[in-house]
Amino acid sequence: MKKIGYAIALAIVSSLGGAMAQNVNILPAPEQLVTGNGSYTLSSGAGIYVDNKLQRNVAETFISDYRAFSGVNLEMTGKKSASIRLVTDKTMEPEAYRLKVDSDGITIVAGAENGFFYALQSLRLAAGVEHKDEIPFMEISDSPRFEYRGLMLDVSRFFMPKEDVMKVIDCMSMLKLNKLHLHLTDDNGWRLEIKKYPKLTEVGAWRVNRKQELFCDRRNPLPGEPTPIGGFYTQEDMKEIIAHAQKRCVEIIPEIDMPAHSNAALAAYPHLACPTVDKFIGVLPGLGGANADIIYCAGNEEVFSFLQGIIDEVVELFPSKYIHLGGDEAWKTHWEKCPKCQARMKEEGITHVEELQGYFMARMSKYVQSKGKTVMGWDELTNSTIPEGAIIYGWQGMGNAALKAAKQGHKFIMTPARLLYLIRYQGPQWFEPTTYFGNNTLKDIYMYEPVQSSWEEGYEDLLMGIQGSMWTEFCNSTKDVTYQIFPRLAAVADVAWTTKGKKDWAGFVKSLDNYLYHLDAKGIIYSEAMYNIQHKCTAENGTLNLQLECERPDVVIRYTTDGTEPDSNSEIYNDFLTVKNKCTVKSATFVNNRKMGKTLTLDLGWNKATAKKVISKNITDKLLTNGVRGSLKQSDFEWTEWYTKDESSFVVDLEDVNTVNKVVIGCLTNYGMGVHKPSSISIDLSEDGKDYICVAERKFSKDEIFKEGNYIENITFDFEKCDKVRYIRVRATDAGMNPENHLRPGQQSRYRFDEIMVF
Repeated sequence: MKKIGYAIALAIVSSLGGAMAQNVNILPAPEQLVTGNGSYTLSSGAGIYVDNKLQRNVAETFISDYRAFSGVNLEMTGKKSASIRLVTDKTMEPEAYRLKVDSDGITIVAGAENGFFYALQSLRLAAGVEHKDEIPFMEISDSPRFEYRGLMLDVSRFFMPKEDVMKVIDCMSMLKLNKLHLHLTDDNGWRLEIKKYPKLTEVGAWRVNRKQELFCDRRNPLPGEPTPIGGFYTQEDMKEIIAHAQKRCVEIIPEIDMPAHSNAALAAYPHLACPTVDKFIGVLPGLGGANADIIYCAGNEEVFSFLQGIIDEVVELFPSKYIHLGGDEAWKTHWEKCPKCQARMKEEGITHVEELQGYFMARMSKYVQSKGKTVMGWDELTNSTIPEGAIIYGWQGMGNAALKAAKQGHKFIMTPARLLYLIRYQGPQWFEPTTYFGNNTLKDIYMYEPVQSSWEEGYEDLLMGIQGSMWTEFCNSTKDVTYQIFPRLAAVADVAWTTKGKKDWAGFVKSLDNYLYHLDAKGIIYSEAMYNIQHKCTAENGTLNLQLECERPDVVIRYTTDGTEPDSNSEIYNDFLTVKNKCTVKSATFVNNRKMGKTLTLDLGWNKATAKKVISKNITDKLLTNGVRGSLKQSDFEWTEWYTKDESSFVVDLEDVNTVNKVVIGCLTNYGMGVHKPSSISIDLSEDGKDYICVAERKFSKDEIFKEGNYIENITFDFEKCDKVRYIRVRATDAGMNPENHLRPGQQSRYRFDEIMVF
């Protein structure tokens, strides 16, 4: 089993950023790594020696995982001269380990089960890709930065089968992530069997079929509609998931959301809602609109006994020391007018409805704590009195609301939506499945530093760690979920494990490639968005400057301008392209002359307004004349948005006097997100930029404005030919609030233009 000569490298490779010699590619990057020349072969029949039961448990898991990846059959043995030897050193921290591979075999030293498990994951990832039985000579000394290294998985919006959850656990544990936060309850489904309340799964686990529509476009259920979509975990299922996770040193943290996100529970037990609710309560297939304000009644004593009964079974089922109680996004619409809630406020001396939520959460927290568990909750808990001892998850924006909790001495976890929400787009949106908001790319996540220089003294000591959060609104299959999670979860893991201030993006992606082979071996579907090209096209002085960028540092971008498909002989993109006429630019990334990413096609149109200056208060005004049409992805960086109750206007300077008889404006409707046409648009023309004449106007009815769907419309203005036109002013009037029957009732509507075309 020995291979040729062993020679320790002359220097320690600080692999904190992933830069490792001898093709040792491990994620997260180890704290210290010394590499050698040569490798050790683990052939079938090689033995693993352990000296206690805990070591045996992790060794058996490794044998199974390694066999599935490499085909090599390792065996447990009582011989201390075995190929792999596990040695206990109780002076070491529980998650720390030392690993040495030389001509005599593999020695692992750790103080606890976790340390041995993590060492064996490093061993798995260090194995050769082509020769999976070869382990490079090396020495590693390693330990994590944070105690909490997590993934949140929303199984309410999309119910993920038990077997698929366990596959995710396999893949996250390989990255040394140690917490799986399961979002088990929400408006869209109750996913855990509670024996005391069987209707929670008989009714609450099932919803109407709206899968043909995007989550944000789904209408609420009607009484009597069939509810075929859903599922739940029996308590036996959950025990199996927990046991599987324990073998891989992953702690399952259950979340029972309250007082909001409770439509699924209230569909089963509607008497627990406020008596002021006059709408049908059903399990929501989408956002829910006004129905999302139906929450547990804080004045109903039976609500608390009901939730305590649920907690009793959750406590017995989950060995975790934590229970997450949610506490987020609770609309107080009904509490404000509910006689029971108002009576509760008077009885408790509560003067503000937000403090009624503080009362609600404090009461439930005390009950959880009486069972010996620690309470966790989202950062909305900082809007009122924070329950004593609660751990806060900072999620809104950059997660800074959690610092309000830290100021009061609470521990906290960072999972900022702006960077660690895996529901967001992970690459150029033109290639990605539809979801919410902007981009959280692989590189964005990798470069995240949770501890900021502006933090007050002591905050860092209260930070337990970080979590990537996967919300599943737009997922209809397990493939949809894993596509969003991977490979970005590897970046989450690296941030959570690796010492602060040590980043090596180029080294990270090389190590990532090695991890992806393991995902391939498990049949996991993951995104390759990191190979796709993001564009930026800017109008400057009558020309278009086109910038192309890929976050992978090891690719070459090749392009064509004649509409043909780029190949290994096409021009190499270096800086930017200057475009002066209508053309089609196609580009793609290549590694060793092999095409890697998808082809980006930009049909750069040209008209009298293209590349001309726009005068506007909107910071994205240059998008209006950059020749690139937007997609149905409203946040694809090609739409200029107005979100105002006032008239908005912009002016296009054609730079020279022209003859004009037509103006076309590209306008987006995205009903589910409240993006609609304005109520009116006017076109004004001027020669000097001072005196304008209105030549066309369009007014739209409420039915035209608030039409359902997701589509792009060219709003055309034809008028008599006008000479001596240099300036074109567009005035748009906001459509006001979305109507009551809208999926976003009462919210301010907004409008988005992608291009103004002048002929």
